Amino acid sequence: MPELPEVETTVAGLRSVLDGAVLTRVEPRRADLRWPIPVDLRQRLTGATVTALSRRAKYGLIGTDRGDTLIFHLGMSGRWRIDPSEIGAHDHLLIETGAGRLLSLNDPRRFGSLDLVRSDAWESYNPFTRMGPEPLGPHFDAASLAAALKGKATSIKAALLDQRVVAGLGNIYVCEALHMAGIAPTHAAGRISRARLALLVDSIRAVLSAAIAAGGSTLRDYARPDGELGYFSKQWRVYGREGEPCSCGALIRRRVDGGRSTFFCPKCQK
Repeated sequence: MPELPEVETTVAGLRSVLDGAVLTRVEPRRADLRWPIPVDLRQRLTGATVTALSRRAKYGLIGTDRGDTLIFHLGMSGRWRIDPSEIGAHDHLLIETGAGRLLSLNDPRRFGSLDLVRSDAWESYNPFTRMGPEPLGPHFDAASLAAALKGKATSIKAALLDQRVVAGLGNIYVCEALHMAGIAPTHAAGRISRARLALLVDSIRAVLSAAIAAGGSTLRDYARPDGELGYFSKQWRVYGREGEPCSCGALIRRRVDGGRSTFFCPKCQK
């Protein structure tokens, strides 16, 4: 599933084409993805000018001068394509601009979503109302993380995947950040010292920033809107590296928690 860096990279790619563009054609090619697509999406967006592109957690936001914001989620396999050479069965939304550029939202598994909300109320969009702070934003620090984890007996990995604790983190980058911080993924979340939480916050920021700079990680179907693959997978410290040596020399292990693979170093992470 595309995580925060992949969505950030996607929004940056869309910005190069959509920022300030007039949407001359908006064509949903099916009635639903994971959820129904708003029936008035074509009417409300056709002729609008794009005024803003941003991200919240794993969602992308496209704002317009009509006071409407298109919110998209890429689900498991979704991606935007810029000027595709042909339109296929899995291209579920087409957007054409006044400059003649064409965008398609391609989602073979249809686990993504499209919603349209008023721009002055996007923060009240239901998935956002229960989310924690952005990990790259000013409100995420050791103090806020300590408050969110207070009293939690669950593992620190499970806690970081909880969008109510911090928004946008997923399996890959939690594994990577915990390794960088030297914290075992099974460590009880509520029993980690403030000093180690400060190191964890710095590690989360560093891992996400490096991933964004590398264009994200390519897993299964993910690619940037321009068709290029993300290259952060070449920098993975532990993720997907079971049985390979860690930088300390110990072999990286994998365990399964809640149906998800957790990769860690038994020597570095305590």
